[in-house]
Amino acid sequence: MSQPNVLILGIGNLLWADEGFGVRAVEHLHAHYNFPDNVQLLDGGTQGIYLVQHVEEADVLVVFDAIDYGLEPGTLKLVEDDEVPRFMGAKKMSLHQTGFQEVLAMAQLLDRYPKHLLLVGVQPVELEDFGGSLRPAVKAQIGPAVQIALDYLAKLGIRATPRAERLQGGLPGHSALHLHDYETQRPSAEEACRIGDERFLARLVG
Repeated sequence: MSQPNVLILGIGNLLWADEGFGVRAVEHLHAHYNFPDNVQLLDGGTQGIYLVQHVEEADVLVVFDAIDYGLEPGTLKLVEDDEVPRFMGAKKMSLHQTGFQEVLAMAQLLDRYPKHLLLVGVQPVELEDFGGSLRPAVKAQIGPAVQIALDYLAKLGIRATPRAERLQGGLPGHSALHLHDYETQRPSAEEACRIGDERFLARLVG
């Protein structure tokens, strides 16, 4: 019996504070766990529709994202299967969510929709902080969110193995944006404008 193709996907923008939650969750999984060969961990960033080639190959899809549920900041919420596209469309808080809805719609149109789909979302605290990092309430939910995903996958017979030693660095392709380096090496809010390009903002004020 063939093994299901499993995709664990983090979407969002690391540079906009809590928008980076999804990618940070996948980064945490990569650093702490080994997975079977049929499991792919992917930083989906804000690629939107370009993720369709990955999604349509997945039998099992787990997505981490920051979503405006209208709940207390830092609250986790789980949405499964056919409810995911509808729920992500309820309140669009960034362009990548619109794009990901289209990805799911296209996969469904091609009759390549995942058999099992779980969205692990967190209510953000702050998004308007360019160059900022996860707020404490959201950062604290990475561990619980990861455990929810591991338990979900285990029920489907897909088990991760804890690494004997944590991997240093982030996911392949963005080592400079690994959480530790990003938080310790970035300029402070006083040294660098966090709400946009200072030159552009100066023209607006002027």
